[in-house]
Amino acid sequence: MTKDMTSGSPTKLLIQFSIPLLIGNLFQQLYSMVDSIVVGKEIGVNALAAVGSTSSISFMIIGFITGLANGFGILVAQRFGAGDKSGVKKVVAMSVYLSILIAVVVTTLSLIGSKPLLRLLNTPKDIIDDANIYISIIYAGIVATVFYNLLSAILRAFGNSKTTLYVMIISSLVNIVLNITLVIGFKLGVAGSAISTVVAQVLSCILCYSVVRKYDELKMKKEDWKLDLSVCKRLFILGIPAALQNSVTAVGGMILQTLVNGFGAVYVAGYTAAMKIMALAEQPGVTFGFAMSTFTGQNLGAKQYNRIKLGIRKCIKISTTVNIVISLILFFFNKQIVGLFVPSNEIEIFKVSGQFLIVMSLLIWNLGLLFIYRSALQGMGNTMIPMVSGILELVIRLSVAMILPMYLGFLGICIAEVAAWVGAEVLLMVAYYISIAKYKDLMVSGKVQELKASQ
Repeated sequence: MTKDMTSGSPTKLLIQFSIPLLIGNLFQQLYSMVDSIVVGKEIGVNALAAVGSTSSISFMIIGFITGLANGFGILVAQRFGAGDKSGVKKVVAMSVYLSILIAVVVTTLSLIGSKPLLRLLNTPKDIIDDANIYISIIYAGIVATVFYNLLSAILRAFGNSKTTLYVMIISSLVNIVLNITLVIGFKLGVAGSAISTVVAQVLSCILCYSVVRKYDELKMKKEDWKLDLSVCKRLFILGIPAALQNSVTAVGGMILQTLVNGFGAVYVAGYTAAMKIMALAEQPGVTFGFAMSTFTGQNLGAKQYNRIKLGIRKCIKISTTVNIVISLILFFFNKQIVGLFVPSNEIEIFKVSGQFLIVMSLLIWNLGLLFIYRSALQGMGNTMIPMVSGILELVIRLSVAMILPMYLGFLGICIAEVAAWVGAEVLLMVAYYISIAKYKDLMVSGKVQELKASQ
């Protein structure tokens, strides 16, 4: 199933596209939360801290992979929006070649560097062994992660968000059952949690492939698989900056994780629980970002520049409304939510998590805008500014996190996170309006052409 987003009501299209994607993403976060709940309640606080201490280095790798796949998907969406059927096939074929290369290189480097990186992050000695076991198993499944992200990016480029919903529901249920079986039943500890996650990812990859292979638009011929370096170059131009942007953002998270690790296992556990909750709370923003990337990419290919502006305005209204509701939930019910992850007698952990979530709730609407503007620019082929915004996030997060904790303690860590959001969002917003104005000028002058990412 494909969805043409170049005609019809932008609001209706964005909502129809986003709802299945959001539900699918929520299920994905659900099995991540189940991991933490099972580990925290059945194994203990140290095990929860061990799993949580890997989140930033995990995102550094997974975020890099996701960024590449999203960049590849942008070019697919642009070709699809332009009605270039042969171009779609060529882009997908070259994406497969590049994904194989990336999977081999990233898996090798990740497995070699996992333990040294955990030491570099000042991971407490009482949790570092469990942390290394967990992240090594996750890294061993990178091949499935690479191809799941590629296949889901292709599906989104075609306007198909329902398949990922069904895939996430199935894989989440499998993950939950395996988690309970391996961790509680077979007493495999954090290794059981990691194994269940990898198996679920492999299943997701297989299910997505079973759908993609049926697309008439992707009935490949031998000539489609002929190496085309110009297409590979274009894919890297779009994918590498997006990948680096995610990785740079992850480095900022690693810095915060290092500082939190210095506070001890209780703070690591509290921070871990809060970050799991935030990963869930961020999903509407992430989803609307994916929607805008597809919407913008297809309409750019069809040269429907005014529709891009209209789509942005509508998406901002939807996102802000949803995030206000999420903000209120985080502010008033954070203790009840944290209680899902940690035993009720861990009072200090509740304090740490609650403080973090209250600060996040005040500016989560801004994070929603960040996702929308970033994805719109990427969909327009401008992946450099989003990468720069990731660097700006890193600089702000590092600067604030190195100074404020000396005076405010853990509260300084919380402020560093939201300060990074605000700084990056302002840059992206300005860049978006400059970029869309250039497209409007080109359209009015009759000199419409694709803007290069370097502009």
